[in-house]
Amino acid sequence: MSDEIVVIEGDGIGREVVPAAVEVLESLDLDFEFVAAEAGDATRDATGEALPTETYERVADADATLFGAAGETAADVILPLREAVDSFVNVRPAKAFPGVDALRPETDVVFLRENTEGVYSGHEDRLSEDLSTLTRVVTSSASRELAEYACDFVEAGRGPAGDPEAGFTVAHKANVMRETDGRFRNEVLSVAAERGVDADEELMDAFATKLPLDPSQYGVIVCPNLAGDVLSDLAAGLVGGLGLLPSANVGHDNGLFEPVHGTAPDIAGEGVANPTAAILSAAMLVEYLGHVEAGRRVRDAVEGVLSDGPRTGDLGGSATTDEVTAAVVDRL
Repeated sequence: MSDEIVVIEGDGIGREVVPAAVEVLESLDLDFEFVAAEAGDATRDATGEALPTETYERVADADATLFGAAGETAADVILPLREAVDSFVNVRPAKAFPGVDALRPETDVVFLRENTEGVYSGHEDRLSEDLSTLTRVVTSSASRELAEYACDFVEAGRGPAGDPEAGFTVAHKANVMRETDGRFRNEVLSVAAERGVDADEELMDAFATKLPLDPSQYGVIVCPNLAGDVLSDLAAGLVGGLGLLPSANVGHDNGLFEPVHGTAPDIAGEGVANPTAAILSAAMLVEYLGHVEAGRRVRDAVEGVLSDGPRTGDLGGSATTDEVTAAVVDRL
């Protein structure tokens, strides 16, 4: 039985890097059925809706989704799509690859970000001309679910060190946000203790200082929603830019996979966008569907191309998106 994969290119360079990732997936000769769907700024302009109901339902019913990027409608697209796949964790690896001029070549970390709550819950209000409010939501149930996933993740040796004894770090700001981050911290550490998994903790502002100074001291980092978003982008600067960071929005029976970068309107349509993050997101999708060896092959092919070339302009080369994609497919 084939796996149904919904493909949403979105806006900007999403329309270039997502087809590149699909080309790589097609070269694996796996039993995938690709279904195209639309979302984003261009879709809103054409239909009046950034995320049509048909797209939402297709994503909810599929086995996995590969998404590119959305522009100013991003919050109207990606948050509901994560809801459609019942995603409770956002997995964001940040690794420095051979051949890439990385600020910190020793960087190899994975962020496990809570994906449903925090300040991204959407509870904002304008109470007057002078006052707006934002309600931050943190529950014990979501915090514990993330913690259980983190324990499974490290026990399976999926962290950068591949060591099931390596444990993880909880990054939080519980010294100030005592009720919300305090609840998150306490629940995550409680689950780790129950499971016998080694877990330490770091205030997120201290973490933001320590990570660039010595990224080798970290492996798997468990974060609240906003912190995981910001801190993983910080890590991108250590490895060579957002063009190298994939991500997975993982649910119990579904998943949404997307590059961390946005639409990059300054280069959109020029054929020079770096497809690495989208292709690595596709590798995570393949692994999620149970094709672990195929996912490893894709990552190995990407690493080989990053090491030997060709490379796109953001990595000091002059290759086009198509040329880099063709090089990855050739290696496969």
